[in-house]
Amino acid sequence: MKFRSSWLTAFLVGACLAGAVGLIPAQSAVAQEKLTPSREAAKQLKAAQEAYKAHKYQDALAKLKEADAVKKTPIDQHLINELSAAVYVALKDYNQAVKYFEAQLNEGSVKESDQQQLVKYIAKLSYQTQNYDKALEFGNRAIKGGFADAAIRTIVAQSYYQKGDWKGTKRFMDEEIAAQVKKGETPKAESLQMLQSACEKLEDSDCQTRAIEAMVQFYPKPEYWENLLYGLTKSSQVNDQTQLQLYRLMLEVNVLKRPQEYTEMAQLALEQGSPGEAQHIIEKGFENKIFADQRQQDKNHRLLEAAKKAVATDLPSLPKREQAAEAAATGEEAVSVGNAYLGYQQYDKAIAFLSKGIAKGGLKDPHAAQMLLGVAYLRGGHRDEAIKAFRQVKGDPMVVRIANLWALHAKQPDAVAHR
Repeated sequence: MKFRSSWLTAFLVGACLAGAVGLIPAQSAVAQEKLTPSREAAKQLKAAQEAYKAHKYQDALAKLKEADAVKKTPIDQHLINELSAAVYVALKDYNQAVKYFEAQLNEGSVKESDQQQLVKYIAKLSYQTQNYDKALEFGNRAIKGGFADAAIRTIVAQSYYQKGDWKGTKRFMDEEIAAQVKKGETPKAESLQMLQSACEKLEDSDCQTRAIEAMVQFYPKPEYWENLLYGLTKSSQVNDQTQLQLYRLMLEVNVLKRPQEYTEMAQLALEQGSPGEAQHIIEKGFENKIFADQRQQDKNHRLLEAAKKAVATDLPSLPKREQAAEAAATGEEAVSVGNAYLGYQQYDKAIAFLSKGIAKGGLKDPHAAQMLLGVAYLRGGHRDEAIKAFRQVKGDPMVVRIANLWALHAKQPDAVAHR
């Protein structure tokens, strides 16, 4: 008798693999050709085949054991390996199934395209049985060979993660995300979350922040912004000036929610020459019912009155300060005037004086001025100019990071929705 190699494929895929693991493609693992078993093994193989078709899997295994005991040809061994794999898959004994898939792979007579399928089968079944080392071995073999599909890449990533290999997870996800971005694809949210988790397990704060930044870039949800920006506020690199910039961004992306943050932001704005901004933020806090208890309300009413008093003095003084800025040898006064106008939400004037100050030079902190200019452009509705201004911020790494986050936000559709 002659057996058609892969005569069991329909059973393997339809009855077993598709239902059991769902990841294995409905393709033959071996060449479609007629194979003739030896006279010694033919009877047992035929009986095993019939038992398999009748779902009598233990009978099939008994007959395969008999076939394995005779003097076998390579074809006999191939048929034993193939049918044994199918039987064990049907029994959901995937560890044994993998052994016979590996045996087929090691026969040396399976053509290359079918070897690739076997490699993927082994990776998928090994993952199913939580044999993560073997899943990684064969999954990475498929990746290195250039025939891994999305399911295999997911298995490799999950295997690193499930076995607690955080460094391996981080390395693999970094490579995967970089490759996706290079191809112009949006990295999967699950990939970014897995990278973030691995970085957290490694206690690598820089890596964790970069992962969250990527989440914000590709999936700008408020909760991702919140995780990112609250993480940055805890950094030892944040001084009062950068803290105010962070608060501005938190307000912009609608994640400034705690009463003490509204209060501190207003106090910092007052100290840094922006009483209009201080008044605006406290009024917004009351409007949004941020200050829940009476003590908070009383404190912020006093702060609001202080801000209004400062505005009453500051706002009328701006024309004279404009003249002084024009005559000044450096751009410091022009930047100060621009900062004040930014707080009063007069964005055109803010842009004009911040630009003059930066151009004139002699600034103590030119990159802080550049950041303010970007904010003024964005709030004034000039998205492209804002991005350009933010990209020109250099110097302190924390300031640059905040500027890059502003630029990232500026690219998003609702970039001026929360002022």
